[in-house]
Amino acid sequence: MTALKRLLGEGFRVFFLAAGLWAVLAMALWAVSLGAGWSLPGTMVPQYWHAHEMIFGYGGAALGGFFLTAVPNWTGAAAARHLFIGTVAGLWLAGRLAVALSGVLPAALVALACLSFLPVLGAKIATQLIRRPKPQNLLFLVLLALVWLGEWRVQLDLLGLPWGDSAAGLRAGLYGLGAMIAVLGGRVTPAFTRNALIRQTLADTGTEPAPKTLPHTRKPFDPLAISLSIAVVVAVLAGLPDALSAVLMLAFALAQLLRMRHWRSDFAFRQPILWALHLSFLGLALGYAITGLALLGIGPEIGALHVTAIAGIGGMTLAVMSRATLGHTGRPLIAPRAVVWAYALLPVATVLRWIAALAPDLYLPAILSSALAWCVAFGLYVVALWPAFWRPRLPRTGGSQ
Repeated sequence: MTALKRLLGEGFRVFFLAAGLWAVLAMALWAVSLGAGWSLPGTMVPQYWHAHEMIFGYGGAALGGFFLTAVPNWTGAAAARHLFIGTVAGLWLAGRLAVALSGVLPAALVALACLSFLPVLGAKIATQLIRRPKPQNLLFLVLLALVWLGEWRVQLDLLGLPWGDSAAGLRAGLYGLGAMIAVLGGRVTPAFTRNALIRQTLADTGTEPAPKTLPHTRKPFDPLAISLSIAVVVAVLAGLPDALSAVLMLAFALAQLLRMRHWRSDFAFRQPILWALHLSFLGLALGYAITGLALLGIGPEIGALHVTAIAGIGGMTLAVMSRATLGHTGRPLIAPRAVVWAYALLPVATVLRWIAALAPDLYLPAILSSALAWCVAFGLYVVALWPAFWRPRLPRTGGSQ
């Protein structure tokens, strides 16, 4: 099997690699445009180009890799074939190129390119989910639709059509990804921690831990947090008052924290591949909390949005992509040292971006330093996992967590 055919043989390979590469390239372009005063490609306002390519470019690639890999495992359906994976990856790339060339392409063509990827991806996973139509999995189709509606509002704005609003669309896309993290992170974080704790206890004592010591979520915090995360997206899409969005965000943040109370974060922080999940889930709660406060006039909203984007969404996607890549290529579920550094750099990038929002005199050095930390983090991820993306799957060995 050629390396290219292997790359297109499993969704996580091409999309998780594309996500890492685009995270570095798009952020580097943004940083250079700020530092050197260069113009960014296309017709979008620079800030909107940056947000659009992080949310729908990077975020879209992460979603593509996750769903094409996870859904067949959930349902027992056949995985997507090379032709489909190559086609949908081409649609994702077409969106990136269309935005870059929007200065010379018709706006309608740019909109078509940007709006095509998620519906095609969604149609594929719908045909797989229908084999075992569990409500908790079908919910992801709703979340994909909400993210797509955010892109739709952006493109309507660029076309000068009614209901177009780039700011609302970008926020809806961001919070749509946040809702994905609320659902997915709420599943995998306690589950992976539980599995690791059982294995560690068995290895140390020869007996399983007591059930009450295992990670669990007390009712009704899981459904409450998920419902609130979706309500935030709907409120933003519908243009409801900021005060209502603020209340929803603050309530969501509290529900997130209550979900985590019994997840055994004390144990997770011994293992980077676990603490990256816990820290990112906490980052999502923090981001929504300070955004809610910002909408009530307390603190800068732009800094709060970046806490959600970097610490919550960036951190969780990095943690899930790296873990899935290791696991699905037969490698031990132990984060390579370079990837551990990547996990640690995203909180640094978050703090620096928050400083940039709080201290105007430090804006440029802080924001450039934040961008550098982000680029180094994802550069380390790409370099460390490059062999896993391109080379054959290894026989399963020990060291799983």
